[in-house]
Amino acid sequence: MDVQWGEDHVYKVGGRMFAVIAPDGGCSLKVSDIAFEALVESGQARPAPYLARAKWVRFDNLPAVDGADMIGWLGNAHTLVAAKLTRAQRRDLGLG
Repeated sequence: MDVQWGEDHVYKVGGRMFAVIAPDGGCSLKVSDIAFEALVESGQARPAPYLARAKWVRFDNLPAVDGADMIGWLGNAHTLVAAKLTRAQRRDLGLG
């Protein structure tokens, strides 16, 4: 975790972002194409500013999101971003 852009907590794997928690209580994270459509259409999340084209969503009120669901979304975000790392990077990080 790094603090960037003022007070945002930026979570990374292999130097690549997979989630950002803002001081205003919002959370942005990487999701699959299908999850992006489902979350946005259902109104649970909205396209993340600046990152929507890369299939990131923003939950405006993190405390209102079910904890188990958020753990799942964060795990999935980590997996999606880690899959884009090189084989050597994944090996060095112990990600198989």
